[in-house]
Amino acid sequence: MDHFRNLTVLSLEQALVLPYLTFRLAQDGMQVIRLEHPHAGDPNRLVGDNVLGEERMNAYYLCVNAGKKALTLNLAVPEGQKMLHRLIVDLKVDIFATNQLPKNYPKLGIDYESLKAVKPDIIWLGVTGFGPDSNEAAYDPILQARSGLMALTGERNGDPQVLGVPIPDMGSSEHAYGLVMKALYRRERSGEGACLTLSMFESCASWLAVPLTLFASFGRETTRRGNTHEFFCPVSVYRTLDGYVYLAVGNDRQWKSIVSLEPFALLDKIEYERNAGRINDVEALNRAIESVTRQLSSEHLLELFRSISVPISRIATVPEVAADPLVERRLLISRDPLTGTTLSLAPPPAMTPFLEDQNRALSFPPRFGEHNREIYGKALGHSEDYIKQLEQAGVI
Repeated sequence: MDHFRNLTVLSLEQALVLPYLTFRLAQDGMQVIRLEHPHAGDPNRLVGDNVLGEERMNAYYLCVNAGKKALTLNLAVPEGQKMLHRLIVDLKVDIFATNQLPKNYPKLGIDYESLKAVKPDIIWLGVTGFGPDSNEAAYDPILQARSGLMALTGERNGDPQVLGVPIPDMGSSEHAYGLVMKALYRRERSGEGACLTLSMFESCASWLAVPLTLFASFGRETTRRGNTHEFFCPVSVYRTLDGYVYLAVGNDRQWKSIVSLEPFALLDKIEYERNAGRINDVEALNRAIESVTRQLSSEHLLELFRSISVPISRIATVPEVAADPLVERRLLISRDPLTGTTLSLAPPPAMTPFLEDQNRALSFPPRFGEHNREIYGKALGHSEDYIKQLEQAGVI
């Protein structure tokens, strides 16, 4: 825990993919400082409802930026690049990250070689849409479309559908998190920094572990299948008397347990005893199952299937998930000292020692340039007059 608290991350970040990564690093206790252009800033600051009644602090931005500090800096001018070097040296920056297009690296002075010359053991991370040799812009739905994720999502005979959460953004963030942690381990052992690059497209393609392998190796093509499963049956959503449940049968023993229940006894047929037989008649079998589930309440079905250890779940809404005791006890908290606003933030994938020590509380998402004076002034030792000169010149 203390080791992570001693690490500093400087991130030229915008949108979601990199801010979510640094949000995760902040949950480990690292000091995360986000860099933004002094005029344009992060476009995500303007997305969503204006819940605080002030500029550049809209709801979408608030979701993944707690626990950070914020600086403005114009890296397109020499004075800005000099200040970047001061930040890296004086703050002893361990990790520099950016999701700028690669063509912008040299003109902003943020390429690996330039920053390595300033701090030889720096860990440099560049997150791009399609790799360090491509300057093609990438938005999450475009990556879903191009990577095959969208073709696998939706009803069998319906249109391709976008996923309910931005997997290209958040999945790439998680892959980048792993890269950063490996680089920190290597640096701890060798003292050497690292140049890390992550293609969001390659990250997305890696999720196709089963469908891509089956096609490339055996010519078997997988496509969207609605709520059913390619290899197991019954696995689907079923309407109940008062809602929906999702039932997942993973083996023949579980199926035998289901048809031993009185409401499902009529489905105890020889042709359904093996998974292959159930798969071959999936549509008819699902209709038959739903003819039973529609007559029973969701709660009654949950009790029935849990009594025989067959996986089942109610289809929970986001408000219901937030109220789930397993989630509610892990929600992160961020309170704004200025407005009194309290944010309830999504739980971490795994609770960290830092979050436990802080009682799951993170500092409020930083306002635009909020920490300019704290860092340029107190940390770097610049006078107020000089800071005002930088502001007037558009450097910060």
